[in-house]
Amino acid sequence: MLITQVKLKNWRNFREFDAKFRDITYILGPNASGKSNLLDVFRFLRDISKPKGGGLQAAVDDRGGISKIRCLHARQDPEISIEVSLSESADEEPTWKYLLAFKSNKKQILITRESVWKNGKEVITPRPNEFDLKDSKLLTQTHLEQIQTNSKFRELADLFEDITYLHIVPQLLKFSEQIGGQILSEDPFGQGFMERVAKTPEKTRATKLKKIGGALKIAVPQFDELKFDKDELGKPHLHALYKHHRPNAGWQSEEHFSDGTLRLLGLLWSLLEGNALLLLEEPEISLNSEIVKQIPLIIHRLQRNKKHKRQIIISTHSDALLSNPGIDGRGVILLESGPDGTKVRSLNEEEKLSLDAGLSIAEVVLPKAKPTHVTQLGLWKI
Repeated sequence: MLITQVKLKNWRNFREFDAKFRDITYILGPNASGKSNLLDVFRFLRDISKPKGGGLQAAVDDRGGISKIRCLHARQDPEISIEVSLSESADEEPTWKYLLAFKSNKKQILITRESVWKNGKEVITPRPNEFDLKDSKLLTQTHLEQIQTNSKFRELADLFEDITYLHIVPQLLKFSEQIGGQILSEDPFGQGFMERVAKTPEKTRATKLKKIGGALKIAVPQFDELKFDKDELGKPHLHALYKHHRPNAGWQSEEHFSDGTLRLLGLLWSLLEGNALLLLEEPEISLNSEIVKQIPLIIHRLQRNKKHKRQIIISTHSDALLSNPGIDGRGVILLESGPDGTKVRSLNEEEKLSLDAGLSIAEVVLPKAKPTHVTQLGLWKI
């Protein structure tokens, strides 16, 4: 099941947003245009759907309150709304639609609208319903987060709950013990990545690491072998063997891996892990441009033989990544900043013709995602 369309109102940068998504979607735009905020819509739906420690109130609080979520350009209408459509494939009519709208009454967040449709028919009575009108506290919780009320559309709740975001910050992984502290829910930045690997069943883990090791052998100079083990204290480690004239002299544990190796390892692991929607934020960071060019092909190859392919949404402004000629222009979303917030659009006819003529997304679209006055930065007087 794919999320094929998203409509937003008053969400962060976006006063209005309406865009179609495909099995692989690329989000392009200048800095501060809302690429991360757009990805957060999907994480927000995931957080609402968590059976433990989730729900609407917690999801809003975790983001600093409704004032941090609501678009600054929402001067007249304080309501925030999210509507998603889901289909079996990107070119089919929606099987499911879910709509959630909410606002604050200063004390708490209240649902103003909630609806679910399947094949065009309402699955639940639209909210507020008669029970909500009798007890307004019911409007502090979505039906999505309540097991007793989502039985008719639990498929949606499960799908949202499984959404994965992994944006490994190598320093957090390398120095997790020294840094200490609480790992964020879902561990989005990889501080607990080794525990994640350790909890994977042994056979599954071995298969994944063998595939990843094969890729690292190609991408990382002198790399030869990847293995998993635990030290005498039971702490999990990944070890890489690098070719050396002395046998066994080249073994290194993850704290000695380069930032690029750790980022690539995390990217490959996330592509092999599960079937739910995967959010990748700027996967090009720390990687050599020649490796970055291969990311679209790596995604295609790793998904090629999977029975249930993952939907992947990628935010990027990498010339190298977008220079790959295999990227489908139908899966490109361009964000454009303006005085009234960020606007969104798909490719226009001229851009589509340029792609058909053999040009890449990097050549046709990426220049339009640059800051308007970026060339003046070098003239800035200090």
